[in-house]
Amino acid sequence: METTRQQKISRLIQKELSDIFQRQTQALHGVLVSVSTVRISPDLSICRAYLSVFPSERATEILENINNNAREVRYELGTRVRHQLRIIPELKFFVDDSLDYIEHIDELLSR
Repeated sequence: METTRQQKISRLIQKELSDIFQRQTQALHGVLVSVSTVRISPDLSICRAYLSVFPSERATEILENINNNAREVRYELGTRVRHQLRIIPELKFFVDDSLDYIEHIDELLSR
């Protein structure tokens, strides 16, 4: 169970990360990165962000690139939320493949 504070911080980080990735992927035509879920640890030091990448074939490549640049993303996030948060959490990014899973289930059911 997440506390109310964790939920508020998760929503704030999700909104800001979405904006950061939207601005960064404008240069890559045909690529869309959205932040589907953000979970934050009870001590607010670690943030797990689940990213949905379109097209899903490039998900591992884009996720690897984002993880390699996690420090820059954390710095950008810190400049945006420095008045709301005292400590900027460490960011960890994962692929959210729930849409692919739903497609696979639909495909199996339609047979």
